[in-house]
Amino acid sequence: MKLSFSTFIRGQFAKQPPVVKGDLAGKTVIVLGANTGLGFEASKHFARMNPGRLILACRSQSRGDAALDRLKSATGYGKAELWLIDLADFESVKKFADKFERDGGRLDIFVENAALSTRKYEATKDGWEASLQVSDLSTPLLAFLLLPAMMRTAERYSTLPRLVVVASEVHHFTSIEKKVLERPDILKTLGSSAYCTKNNMTSRYFLTKRKLLLKPNVQSYAHQQDSAVLNILFVRAFNERLPASTPLVINAVNPGLCKTDLLRETQGIAALIVGMILNIVAFTAEEGSRQLVFGALGNADRPNDLRGEYLSACRVFEVSDFILSADGVKAQDQLWDELVDILGQVDSRVPEIVEKYFSSSKQ
Repeated sequence: MKLSFSTFIRGQFAKQPPVVKGDLAGKTVIVLGANTGLGFEASKHFARMNPGRLILACRSQSRGDAALDRLKSATGYGKAELWLIDLADFESVKKFADKFERDGGRLDIFVENAALSTRKYEATKDGWEASLQVSDLSTPLLAFLLLPAMMRTAERYSTLPRLVVVASEVHHFTSIEKKVLERPDILKTLGSSAYCTKNNMTSRYFLTKRKLLLKPNVQSYAHQQDSAVLNILFVRAFNERLPASTPLVINAVNPGLCKTDLLRETQGIAALIVGMILNIVAFTAEEGSRQLVFGALGNADRPNDLRGEYLSACRVFEVSDFILSADGVKAQDQLWDELVDILGQVDSRVPEIVEKYFSSSKQ
């Protein structure tokens, strides 16, 4: 489907459904990027449902500790744990997964809420453009590495774990360039210094003063332009390759345009304009976080209806025409193969996990 700009604006003024509630007693929840914004607000909602364990996965010790204090003060829940992870560092991701394998036990809900806002090219020590590595390499890597724990949880506790990937409705307004789609190495192209020119990096940046509200072909505001599409392609490819009997629900959620500190790089006049726009049309971080909780707990009576789906406004929403097109389907399959190959070089467990839990063909 095509999402018009006017429909987007109307959606921003729509009243948000109340947060979904559930019984999390004895269950384990992990929230990535939990020290601020959507992740922190979602963590507060989960904390009020008294989970057995609530793990806040954050990059900074000091900010993570502060989040623990704020969480306890706001909810009275004092069992939250801070686990450090830097998604711009593959070794940090692997160490997080190793720690969970040793100490984590069960895993019922995993919310992958991670993004990096930048409009200048910066390479990580692993050699990838930083925002691409955070959103589209490390996020899938951790999903793969924690999948065995979720499968064990399903078997031992007769439950249905959920994997929630935070995406964006901006994927309706963009697609992957044809010249990139024609290459055999889409991810390497998108993450290369040659591709990440100043112009391309600006187009990845969300909500600049001449983008979101002044042009209908907006770029990204919740994730970078390319990541908005890649996140959803990953979720769909992941789900389509899981056997139908697999006790796991994965979905992609759109929180909408929200007031968070993800736009902290914006400066000067751009910052003033962005601030005015957000004050007029943006949801609060708490309102946006309800979508994350819906992905994790919604449709309790029919959870399988959310498998592989894109969720917005607490319901299943159709993805973009590009995602459904022949080019989109081809890109989805190619990106899956590329991703498994790239991440298999990062961690040898990835191809083993893919071989064990996924079918060689789509279901």
